[in-house]
Amino acid sequence: MGKIISVANQKGGVGKTTTAINLAASLAAVEHSTLLIDIDPQSNSTSGIGIDPKSVDKSVYEIMVGGTRAEDAIRSTEMPYLDLIPSHINLVGAEIEMVDRARREKILRDAIEPLKDKYDFIIIDCPPSLGLLTINSLTASDSVVIPVQCEYFALEGLGQLLNTIKIVLQHLNKNLEIEGVLMTMYDIRTRLSNQVAEEVRKYFGEKVFKTVISRNVRLAEAPSFGKPVLLYDSLSVGAKNYLSLAREIITLNKKMFKDSSIFAQKVD
Repeated sequence: MGKIISVANQKGGVGKTTTAINLAASLAAVEHSTLLIDIDPQSNSTSGIGIDPKSVDKSVYEIMVGGTRAEDAIRSTEMPYLDLIPSHINLVGAEIEMVDRARREKILRDAIEPLKDKYDFIIIDCPPSLGLLTINSLTASDSVVIPVQCEYFALEGLGQLLNTIKIVLQHLNKNLEIEGVLMTMYDIRTRLSNQVAEEVRKYFGEKVFKTVISRNVRLAEAPSFGKPVLLYDSLSVGAKNYLSLAREIITLNKKMFKDSSIFAQKVD
């Protein structure tokens, strides 16, 4: 039984899609079968992993609105162990089309439930909003990763996200947990980054990942080549950071795996 993790923050520019792509790729790199679901109408996870959204005929949109089976929308990627359910620009109108649907907050959960036995991890890239698509993602998930950029106003708006998570917990998904808060765009040379990191750790305590994602040119360049940073430059700081994050998440979820000896081989 796999684990479903949403990557969510309604604030744009915090490294949400970068985290979704590179966390999924890093989990796959250590041989954990991983599915990346792009539920953001901007389709950046889709293009950032090497698939042209315009070429897609079955996407999250068809799953959410048209009743297409999730299994039928899965695409393989350049990386072994990594699959994708792509997004499409049509998804931008999905929330309006879904508004009168029964169980509209649970459409994604119902659709991907059969996939939990096929993958070790399912990573969902949420839109930068707290609308129905994000609610669907949180309702379908076991946990959520919250990227927070190490810049001014880093904690601004996080209260809204935490309140949304609380509402989902109370009414839609009583098992939802915060997997961790991830500090991104960290620059050890600046006082601001260190101050923000200290503030985030003070606010979230043990829920902050030990791994920090540093500012890295290769990490910023990789999406324009349609590659996770591991495939673009495996020796870059960004690649090493996300591999570290993947290993940290795998360790946190060690009990999830039935065969501890196989798990240990994958971690090592």
